[in-house]
Amino acid sequence: MKKFALSLTALLTAFAFSTKAQHQEHADGEVTVYPPKVLFTKQLPASLQKDEAQVVLVRFAPGEVSYAHRHPMATVGYVLEGEIESTFEGVKHVFKQGEVFWEEPGGLHNQTRNLSKTKEAKLVVFFVGSAGSPVLIPEKAKK
Repeated sequence: MKKFALSLTALLTAFAFSTKAQHQEHADGEVTVYPPKVLFTKQLPASLQKDEAQVVLVRFAPGEVSYAHRHPMATVGYVLEGEIESTFEGVKHVFKQGEVFWEEPGGLHNQTRNLSKTKEAKLVVFFVGSAGSPVLIPEKAKK
């Protein structure tokens, strides 16, 4: 019984030192080994009422193209998967996985196109604006 107690004590002591060593790997003031990385910062206009924030997952089927629309809220998008071509206010941009983009409130989002014909594209989109505002308003076709 003494051998078992001594072995258990040695094991628990080794575990305690191991656990303490793991916690000491973090830099002072850091919560994780890999500190958070700011991906995007944008100073919001003073006129923007920050009453509500919405986070939306947007999925594009292979080769899908969106219709023209506007977002009345400030928009920040993050490409989770795939590669998209986005035309905003007539200017085309290509965004790849891991990239972030900004759209001004009310601007014309002419279209977004999934550049892959075989794989889905996924975005996480953050909207900030007046509570109750829709996140998307389809643009009426001109006659």
